[in-house]
Amino acid sequence: MSPKVDPDIQKINQIKGELHANILAHNYQIPEVHAVADVIGDSLELALAARDTDVDVLIVCGVRFMAETAKLLNPEKRVYIPIPDAGCPLADFLTPELIRDSRQKYPDAAVVVYVNSSAACKSVADIVCTSGNAVTIVKSLPQSRIIFGPDANLASYVREQVPEKEIITIPVDGHCYVHQQFSLEDIRNARLIGGTILAHPECPEIIRHHADIVASTGRMIRIIGEHEERVWHIFTEEGMVMRLRSLFPDKEFHSVQSAVCKDMRKTTIGDIIRCLESLQGEIILDQDSSESARRSLDRMLEASS
Repeated sequence: MSPKVDPDIQKINQIKGELHANILAHNYQIPEVHAVADVIGDSLELALAARDTDVDVLIVCGVRFMAETAKLLNPEKRVYIPIPDAGCPLADFLTPELIRDSRQKYPDAAVVVYVNSSAACKSVADIVCTSGNAVTIVKSLPQSRIIFGPDANLASYVREQVPEKEIITIPVDGHCYVHQQFSLEDIRNARLIGGTILAHPECPEIIRHHADIVASTGRMIRIIGEHEERVWHIFTEEGMVMRLRSLFPDKEFHSVQSAVCKDMRKTTIGDIIRCLESLQGEIILDQDSSESARRSLDRMLEASS
């Protein structure tokens, strides 16, 4: 007897085939979304997948800046987000005006914006980075002074890793509320259990300094796969723990219970079906600013290759 196929998954696969579509899902998405995704990854991995795809339609399951990034890298393709109001509070800290103000104050500096930013902000930057390649990007630039935003915690991480350069944080106190909430008590609780602590670069400095390893979500997967350690404490959004449990069922993963991104949890299987059927939630960007934003992304991908 052949295994029973979930009717929702069957329906999604049918419509995907008809539209010649792919679903890209961030690591933080729920397992049900991962089950229908063609690509699952961190921001850099999704950007690379979006750039290299040969399909006609992209459905991006994540938050808006991720869908915008996919559209910027594929202007000729139709890109949709199932939940158009799934945003990123971290990205909302930064505006193009703040970037321009910093440029005026430091005209000799290069501007690096975190991928967690709007297309409008990317359009006035010199280059984009992700948490996984921020250090590589900053090192690749000829300028000794770097304007960085919006994430102040990621900026401090880069500052530690690249001490030969001056990292100037755009003054907005940008942070991810999920990572900002971690405390030393969470670290102490993890130490009582034992195992290895993995922290995301968006975590505050004190958490990064007490963690065993600091890594992007994509690198977390690679590290865990390369090590025999059985017990891991994951200091990032709780969806990553669900992803890791599915990838490494023989290992034990712990999360901080309140580490939930409300916007990342908005997308459901039903939303994906509605998006595929109605083709609503299309990403439409301003053409003039899109060209500049695309150049900033292209520079990132070239420096990361």
